[in-house]
Amino acid sequence: MRYTQLGRTGLKVSRLVLGTMNFGPLTDEADSHAIMDVALDAGINFFDTANVYGWGENKGRTEEIIGNWFAKGGERRDKVVLATKVYGNMAGDGDAWPNHDKLSAVNIRRAVDASLKRLQTDHIDLYQFHHVDRSTPFEEIWQAIDVLVQQGKILYVGSSNFPGYKIAQANEIAERRGGTIGLVSEQCLYNLAERRAEMEIIPAAQEYGLGVIPWSPLQGGLLGGVLKKQAEGGRRASGRAAETLANTAARAQIQAYEDLLDKHGVDPGETALAWLLTRPGVTGPIVGPRTAEQLESALRAVELELSQELLDGLDEIFPGPGPSPEAFAW
Repeated sequence: MRYTQLGRTGLKVSRLVLGTMNFGPLTDEADSHAIMDVALDAGINFFDTANVYGWGENKGRTEEIIGNWFAKGGERRDKVVLATKVYGNMAGDGDAWPNHDKLSAVNIRRAVDASLKRLQTDHIDLYQFHHVDRSTPFEEIWQAIDVLVQQGKILYVGSSNFPGYKIAQANEIAERRGGTIGLVSEQCLYNLAERRAEMEIIPAAQEYGLGVIPWSPLQGGLLGGVLKKQAEGGRRASGRAAETLANTAARAQIQAYEDLLDKHGVDPGETALAWLLTRPGVTGPIVGPRTAEQLESALRAVELELSQELLDGLDEIFPGPGPSPEAFAW
């Protein structure tokens, strides 16, 4: 496994991030523990989750599964850089009281304590804002975070799904307040087929020293060889991926992608991950395996070297927008 520092911090993290969103809803606890064991054995030390994972009536279940894995011992917790998130409403269905979601000081305090209990740990390494809260000023947010850092409950803070201007605003206010490290990472939607982050999010992250952590690196499976799998009688695309493939132009683009990779003799999913590892500012993509076999495939991407010819071909099929303002102005 290869490692890099998370943004401007001294924290060293693996170039692949283990995403845990499937733990609970799609992968049972025993298999989830097996996947985490494989990941740790392979050198992945960066695990990402969120308080709402488990979803619906099972919100918090994913953190509980991870906490039970930590409780097995074997220095599991000490070896892992643990990231979780706050924002979503954690009140029970039909019990949506005010102040049980978003980024008020009240909810941040409540949410971090609840996550610590489920995760069976005394601290969270990277506490991430899952979404922008337009109602809460950053002065209040940073005040709450300062208290948690002083208490030793969290070490670093990151954002998720923030636009570039909010990254700038958050860190400018943090600097003015003093004593607050500010955001050190941004978790955003970024992959070959979805490159809008290159316009403002990634430049802002680089300017302010944030590590970029792409989620959905395979664009919901579209970049994982979906057409070939369908032709061979494998799992068919569903949800947004199926809607995308129903568009003739989009389907032709995915077909061109698979044809190019077939020509170069490389696996689509591994190539999509390896491409992200070549991108400026990227710490590492989040991989969310449902099985240990899927994780093993992702691990091969770290060692995959993409030729310049292949990179140029990928840019032709999936041209990026370019940074702003050049992307939309002369």
